[in-house]
Amino acid sequence: MNHPEIIKLQKFLQQKFNNTSIDVRPRPKLNDSVEVFIGEESVGLIHVDDEDGDRSYIFNMSILDIDLDDIE
Repeated sequence: MNHPEIIKLQKFLQQKFNNTSIDVRPRPKLNDSVEVFIGEESVGLIHVDDEDGDRSYIFNMSILDIDLDDIE
């Protein structure tokens, strides 16, 4: 993914989730995905899918069971 594409993804997520602290960062040595942060915490990855000539993005967010321990 190129820089303008990463900025568009970041702006989309910030608007969608009403959160300007969302930061989309390139991954070293990988150009098919970027990492999504809220503040300094990594919350997921976005992978690009170019199959069949249609470009789309898959946002994958893993939630560990220990992340749910403090939730009531």
